[in-house]
Amino acid sequence: MENFKLTNLFTIKGIAAPSGLLYTQNVLFLISDSSNFLYQYDIDKKLLLKFPLIKEAKENIEKAEKPDLESITQHGNQLIMLGSGSTKKRNSMFTLDLGSDALQSQDLSALYQKLKDVGSFTDDQLNIEGAIYAHQTMLLFQRKKKKNSQNGIFIIPNHQEDGIRFVPISLPTLDNVETTFTDAILVGDKIYFLACAENTTSTYEDGEVLGTILGVMHAPTFEIIEVHLLSEHQKFEGITLYQETESEFTFLLCEDNDTEDLEATIYKLNFKK
Repeated sequence: MENFKLTNLFTIKGIAAPSGLLYTQNVLFLISDSSNFLYQYDIDKKLLLKFPLIKEAKENIEKAEKPDLESITQHGNQLIMLGSGSTKKRNSMFTLDLGSDALQSQDLSALYQKLKDVGSFTDDQLNIEGAIYAHQTMLLFQRKKKKNSQNGIFIIPNHQEDGIRFVPISLPTLDNVETTFTDAILVGDKIYFLACAENTTSTYEDGEVLGTILGVMHAPTFEIIEVHLLSEHQKFEGITLYQETESEFTFLLCEDNDTEDLEATIYKLNFKK
């Protein structure tokens, strides 16, 4: 008997290919890997707002040009959004102050080069898909999508002179294909992560989706302690904590269905503690 229930909660019209989401202050923030906008959705009012992250922001950007924003996390009052680093055009970080609406951007090319050096990755193997900021440390989740690459977690202390580390992580397989990180969040002393099996060896081209798992990891050691199969055909790319009771967590998930349709389906995942 599974200790979770996954249901379709609602659909947001106006967003294509959501790649990450974050619920805070009664608002759902979303990013898309093919857009230069940050989306803000008021669940009660069913109202969608769009904030341009650059001048002349666009949606449904062609693959070769897209910023590939794949990670969104929060540090205090700051939203942090990161590109995947899988091409030179995907090295941007944006931070938004939720109090003042002040937006800043930063080129992470130098940092991403350090990650490649530490992880012994070639330029086309780096592929950041999730981020967690906690305890003065950023954790970046590397998604394996190319032969000889690997899943793992980059540990980046605030003071980088203390040293960046890469911890390889072995993930379960679906249909003999290793699942690969698509997002992660920290709740207490556990990391809840999504990982998808996709029949491709490219960081650039998508492949046949073979399913998505939810994993639970002991945060201090990165030991995987639980794994649950969420779907055999869907690619979930974002997870955020929505509600918590004494007996269960409620997460929200978003799905990248690899289409240009301007609508995003948000799923509710009730997970018993």
